[in-house]
Order: sequence, then structure tokens, then C-alpha cells
Amino acid sequence: MQYYVGLSLAASSGMDSGVAILDENNNLILVDKLYTMNDVMFFFDNYSSLKHSKICVSLVWDRTMLNGKWRVLSKPYQLVATNPLIKNRESWTQRYSNRGCEYFRSLTEKGVEIDRFELYLTRQSLNLNSCYKERSPADCKFLQQTLKYEWGLELPVNMMPMSQLEAIVGALLIKEKTNHPENIRVISKFRDFDVIDVIKSPKKLYV
Repeated sequence: MQYYVGLSLAASSGMDSGVAILDENNNLILVDKLYTMNDVMFFFDNYSSLKHSKICVSLVWDRTMLNGKWRVLSKPYQLVATNPLIKNRESWTQRYSNRGCEYFRSLTEKGVEIDRFELYLTRQSLNLNSCYKERSPADCKFLQQTLKYEWGLELPVNMMPMSQLEAIVGALLIKEKTNHPENIRVISKFRDFDVIDVIKSPKKLYV
């Protein structure tokens, strides 16, 4: 049995990271919340089906930056190294964090297949993006309902944490790569990991 693991990695231990595991029949085997990198390492080190799993980990937004509200607001949109007048002091224009990269690299050295994905880009590519403020209760409810009714996943009636729903997106993406690799493109590289996305949104990932 092949398993597909999605990990929505948070920027710090103060926020919850989500993990989700799908099997070949599109059954949701496990969803959980993790916090510190020690929690993530403990989970994978004790995951019995690691050798039979493929993993997709979200890119982590780098929250460290210089002081100033304008930097907080502009960082995700700043084009790095395009304006010589803007000095990249303390790497404040660095968009993504290196959190967990060394541990994930150690897993690949053991033969585990790991890819990365850009969460918000993947949500758009899979038609899972909403008109609501991101990670708001309305956005969370929209994503859960869409995954349940349009993508055929058995999800509970009560609202799930957003981190777990985002992890499911990663699990669906790595499942699509396994079943239909021709529909996957590598959009960039991050710390020697492929950042993948779909070429076009499939009608049914679970077929």
C-alpha cells in the first residue's frame, strides 16, 4: 500500500503545523497538528510506513525581518534584487524560511521521496482558493466544504483546523504526481528540493 503525506509547515513553533495521510483509495488515514520541529521529527521517526510513503511539504514563509510595519506588509511582494537602491540587510527580502530543511534532507538520504509546494499557488491551481480573507473562518470552511463535496474526501462535519486542511492539499498534490506525473511541473528549486505544482487542475484526483 502506498501512502501520501502532506505537511503544512508553520513558520514557528508558536503556530500549528498540519499533517495528513491519504492512502491509494483516497481514504484519509490520519490528520494531526504538530508544533515544534521536534514534534515533526518525532512523528516521521516513528511513522511505520515511511518507506512506503511520498511526502509533500509546504514552503515556510520567513517571518524574521527588520522592524517596521511597511516591511511586514511588503515582504511577500518584494521582488528580490531588482532594485539596487533597496539594501537587503539581514535578509529581510528573503521570502521563505529554511525551517526543517536539514531534517528533510536527512530523510531523502534514507530513500524517502520529498517534494515541496507553494500552498497558495497550489490552492489556485487546484481551484481551491476562495474570495475570503486567507486563513479566516470563512476561508477555512470553504476549503473544507470544497475538499469534501467536490474532491470526494470523507471529512467531519465540524470545522477542521486550517493547518490540517492545508496538509490535505499537499497530500492530494503528491498523490497526483504519483498517479499522473505528466500533469506535474517543477516551478522552482528550494534548498535542493523540487517545488511542484499541477499543470492543470484535474477533474478528479481520486480516480
